Amino acid sequence: MKSIILGTAALALSATFALADGHGQIRMGTEGAYPPYNFVNDAGDIDGFEIELGNELCARAELTCEWVKNDWDSIIPNLVSSNYDTIMAGMSITAERDEVIDFTQDYFPPTASAYVATSDSVDLSGGVVAAQTATIQAGYIAESGATLVEFATPEETVAAVRNGEADAVFADYDYLLPLVEESGGELTFVGDRVPLGGGVGMGLRESDGELKAKFDAAITSMKADGSLNTLLKKWFGDDTQTY
Repeated sequence: MKSIILGTAALALSATFALADGHGQIRMGTEGAYPPYNFVNDAGDIDGFEIELGNELCARAELTCEWVKNDWDSIIPNLVSSNYDTIMAGMSITAERDEVIDFTQDYFPPTASAYVATSDSVDLSGGVVAAQTATIQAGYIAESGATLVEFATPEETVAAVRNGEADAVFADYDYLLPLVEESGGELTFVGDRVPLGGGVGMGLRESDGELKAKFDAAITSMKADGSLNTLLKKWFGDDTQTY
């Protein structure tokens, strides 16, 4: 199955999807910077859980996928502007986002967010906490009483902790876990995990009800035959939540 990474300048040349005959081509927007959900591998290709899942969903829906890499902070505006047709980027389903775009059912169960720091003595309630811009984690910290510092990419949030710019980072537990494990004790989980959002789903324009129905049917079929659980365990480990 072909997966093509397009630059921003090439977006205007992408064909719109056609669903009249049950087949078509769609553009799948992703960040490419949030492993293991989505990332750029050593070969320079978009890879990760959502890429493998998205390709399988397209196959089941009889659609040809074309992957588009887009920065997180403009990922919803560029969907609304028709620069691509879906978002698969570790995006949690929230009521606020649902006012702007539509979502399929979740393909990743609701999971917890967590704090990571270089010391377990940090002040999470009154200290400085880093989070990625336009995430549910940033919104939570903004209302928590802590001082929020926002960054465009998840890598920058972790770097802020390492260089002392922030006392802790707050992000998806599944994103932080491998970073903590690979840090050699430099990073540690602190505080309690915090459940946020309604699971991770595929974002679509509100006008694309037919496309949403096709992907919902494909996700349902993968939940029913167990293949979605297999992918979740492959990318997130045997202890991850499943359906």
